[in-house]
Amino acid sequence: MTKPAYKPPLTVAQIKRRKTNGIRIASTFAGGGGSSTGYRMARGKVVWANEFIEAARDTYRLNWPDTFVNGADIRDLTPEQILEEAGGEIDILDGSPPCASFSVAGKRHKHWGDVKKYSDGSQRTDDLFFEFARILIGIQPKVFIAENVKGLMQGKARGYFKMIHKALGDCGYRVQARLITASWLGVPQARQRVIFVGVRNDLEKDPVFPTPDKFYYTIADACPWVVDDKIATPPVEPDSDMSKYPSKAPAWRSLRLGGKHHKYVQLRRAHPDLPAHTLLAQDGYGGTSAVCHPFECRKFSIAEVKRLCSFPDDYQLTGSYAQQYERMGRSVPPVMMKRVAEAVMEGILL
Repeated sequence: MTKPAYKPPLTVAQIKRRKTNGIRIASTFAGGGGSSTGYRMARGKVVWANEFIEAARDTYRLNWPDTFVNGADIRDLTPEQILEEAGGEIDILDGSPPCASFSVAGKRHKHWGDVKKYSDGSQRTDDLFFEFARILIGIQPKVFIAENVKGLMQGKARGYFKMIHKALGDCGYRVQARLITASWLGVPQARQRVIFVGVRNDLEKDPVFPTPDKFYYTIADACPWVVDDKIATPPVEPDSDMSKYPSKAPAWRSLRLGGKHHKYVQLRRAHPDLPAHTLLAQDGYGGTSAVCHPFECRKFSIAEVKRLCSFPDDYQLTGSYAQQYERMGRSVPPVMMKRVAEAVMEGILL
């Protein structure tokens, strides 16, 4: 089949002008608004959100000031409080619990139960899926959608996957989980995530998931200026410059470079004719690794990162280059969540 031409996501301004379908969503672990933006792209109405990290809340409120944003640790929230702040019943409960513990070694990890640095704060993160289940059983929405890293299904962490799956089912839901690759759902990034969908038992319907596309979009599709010098390049932040690590190596390969202050630096160049590698929160900071522009001696600009993460071009971000990059790297790609939400809404709720 012929691949449809790439179209940038709807802008925030366009999304705000659209009429919603009336489906009410509450989002836990909402971050800078990735999943919420996806639900809004699918015409859902996000009425409540919770985010523990202040910098992420700032970004969320800057773009979606009409949503009530609660800043408490989820452990301190009650279902009754959420329903009161949301102004009534919820159709979809959304959540992306922080996942560091699951992506390492799961249940037997020696630091299980520790409070660790997370983004701009500190929090225990290995039990948060069970806090999500506590909220779920109290609110009893028609559907829940939860997201986590693919490592949850691998190795020792798979034991937690089974525990989480059972805990969610015990809340009164038919639950299924699938590993989804964002690049097969319209996102120009090869990010893989586990998606849980649960349908309340009394609805007597099974969970549904989006049908993958038969094509993917590339970096060049989303950011055509990368390969066409006739297209103006968006502003490039000084913090993205990697020229202090000069190299004559070919593009889109792992580069091992020496430096005066770095004994070893690994730069992973992206291939313009493929989806981007998974963009990680820490890639925006200094250190010994980074995902780099296919040809230039720099990391991706924030304008490029927004395209590769499928955020609207006019999505506003706060803080430094590194903090803005982190917001994108930690977020659920909105277009991926749009596709998941549309499948659930059309197959179960509408």
